[in-house]
Amino acid sequence: MALSPLLSRPAAVAGTGVDQGVAAHYGEPNIEQRRLLAGEAVADMSHFDVVTLAGEDRLSWLNTLSSQLLENLNPGQSTQTLLLTVQGRIEYDIRILADEDKLWMIVEPGQGAPLAAWLDRMRFMLRVEVTDVSDTYGLIGSCTRQSTLEAYRCWVDSWPNISPGGYAYSAGEHPGIERPWFEYIVPLTELETAVGDLALSGMLAVEALRVAAWRPRFGIDTDDKTIPHELDLIRTAVHLDKGCYKGQETVARVHNIGRPPRRIVFLQLDGSMHTLPAVGSEVQLSGKTVGKVTSMVTHFEAGPIALAVVKRNIDPDTDLQVIDGEDSYAAAQEVIVSPDAGQTAGRFTGFLRTPPQ
Repeated sequence: MALSPLLSRPAAVAGTGVDQGVAAHYGEPNIEQRRLLAGEAVADMSHFDVVTLAGEDRLSWLNTLSSQLLENLNPGQSTQTLLLTVQGRIEYDIRILADEDKLWMIVEPGQGAPLAAWLDRMRFMLRVEVTDVSDTYGLIGSCTRQSTLEAYRCWVDSWPNISPGGYAYSAGEHPGIERPWFEYIVPLTELETAVGDLALSGMLAVEALRVAAWRPRFGIDTDDKTIPHELDLIRTAVHLDKGCYKGQETVARVHNIGRPPRRIVFLQLDGSMHTLPAVGSEVQLSGKTVGKVTSMVTHFEAGPIALAVVKRNIDPDTDLQVIDGEDSYAAAQEVIVSPDAGQTAGRFTGFLRTPPQ
């Protein structure tokens, strides 16, 4: 993976794992979180992949393949969509920005080439052209509109608002509303110029704010069995009333008459420990494993927090234990996906179905 030129900035510490190639932080992780949330800094996310989809049939064609209603997407509009297996499991999580003559599709690092190949196999005789431009474009992330970046295309995250045709599996106030999120698509050759004198925050800050906003990340909070309902992705990435697409039967069945087998939860961990549990650590209840930690961060205000995927029927009022080797961490749950999610056919729920006005 190519290294970002912004890694040459003072005090930059390189990221690891999926976020290698850009900075984890620039020497002040907690301050970087504050600055990013306040709109006083931006984040180098140039390692994320970008794919374009051009051609007259691009919207109608992608609409038949994916979970979101895309046919009426206008230039400048942003959305999120999923490509699913026949069993309804998530294969790709795509952030889409419509342009005059193409769609810009943002995916996780390393996902651009596989996505482009997948789409190429599905083209048949339709007028579409798929191009992986990950070697040419990258992202700059921000919690506010940046006037110095106005010249660049910007994907706007709708999370946690409920998109038309979507549905929320949790009720009440959502912490994600405190974290607006924008991703600017920038030519890599212009990355340093685009950032200019703006303060920089690393991926540790991006991740801390994401976890605090209950925003799941593909490949981090998902596995090869994940269905959208388990992560509350019906909220922004699925249109429940659109036409047929692969995986739709599972989406409809679980939503209307079934229940997701697992659910994502937010965990507030005991801050008295001098260490943090590793991602993948077991989540236990009364000595029995009921799930695992998928994201683990230290938040500048909340301290150690995590996302975990647990069995659906675990009582949300029950405190859990996170086990990492011989270390045990007390963890209090907050509901992201209700244990009662699903089975919506023929019954009233307090969950939202339409976007707030």
